[in-house]
Amino acid sequence: MGRTGQRVAITMHDVAKLAGVSIKTVSNVINDYPYLRAETRQRVLDAIDKLGYQPNLSARGLRSGRTGVISLIIPDLRNAYFAELADSVMRAAASDGLAVLIQQVGGLRAAELEALHGPRMTNVDGILYSVLALDDNDVDQLDIPTPLVLLGERIFNGPTDHVTMHNIEGVKAATEHLLSLGRRRLLAFGAHPGEVIGSAGLRLTGYRQALDDAGIPFDPRRVVNVGNWHRSDGAAAMREFLAKGVEFDGVVAFNDSIALGAMRVMQEAGIRIPADVAVIGFDDIDETRYTLPTLSTISPGMEEIATVAVRFLRERIERGARAIPPREYLANFSVIQRESSAL
Repeated sequence: MGRTGQRVAITMHDVAKLAGVSIKTVSNVINDYPYLRAETRQRVLDAIDKLGYQPNLSARGLRSGRTGVISLIIPDLRNAYFAELADSVMRAAASDGLAVLIQQVGGLRAAELEALHGPRMTNVDGILYSVLALDDNDVDQLDIPTPLVLLGERIFNGPTDHVTMHNIEGVKAATEHLLSLGRRRLLAFGAHPGEVIGSAGLRLTGYRQALDDAGIPFDPRRVVNVGNWHRSDGAAAMREFLAKGVEFDGVVAFNDSIALGAMRVMQEAGIRIPADVAVIGFDDIDETRYTLPTLSTISPGMEEIATVAVRFLRERIERGARAIPPREYLANFSVIQRESSAL
């Protein structure tokens, strides 16, 4: 602190002095100059960390043409999956020397277009975009000069890289898991009426494929629509469904949050989990490990999605937005069995 009580600004000179290098070397480290000894680079990074030095990104951008910042456009941080995805992206980016600007767009078309084409995009090196409001008819909206990698399920065969998960295969495996326990009257919990492309549409396809393979007739009464995928929506949808009196012995929930909301309502109604109804979700959010009972789920490879997406984006930043043909990458998934589907 200075005499006035204000924090003294840490400068590049302070970093150079602590690291025992020149100011030019510090500048080279900040601007990712490739021809530096690993030991020297680490000494400078350690000094930056110890002093809490914050590089001037605007000045850095003027000198190098890059800011070291990427944007992550996501629908809703209240959704635990997107919150945890953002955390994974930030950690993957940090290990690659990148900072992340998070933009929450609420699944609104106008907000997504503004995030893609607005003035903020001139201040980032690249964009990771989890599409929700746009679809295959909006491919032309992705023709932007900023390097871009798509996440999510709304746009396939676009003009750039697409990193996503096995939605169909994942829910098919979840359904098969409950079928293997002898459950036959399974709810598809989380559908969106009329949706084909998108998480809900693809996951319903996986559910139906598993029933078909098992020779079990599809019963539309057991498809439960859930508009938004928050806990409260899952609880409301389950409460409404129970009032119909349709028998069921398993729930294939299309995400973990709505599964948790549904479990609460079922338990309040005296339904035992898993004795009466077995439940499995999708996403493997952290909370599923600590609920009563713990929630079986599909782990969709979130860390892999984040790591690959950041790597693809970094490659496009370094080589040019259009220098690499579009790539599609689907992360590995796994079935995580916990107490909600115990034998």
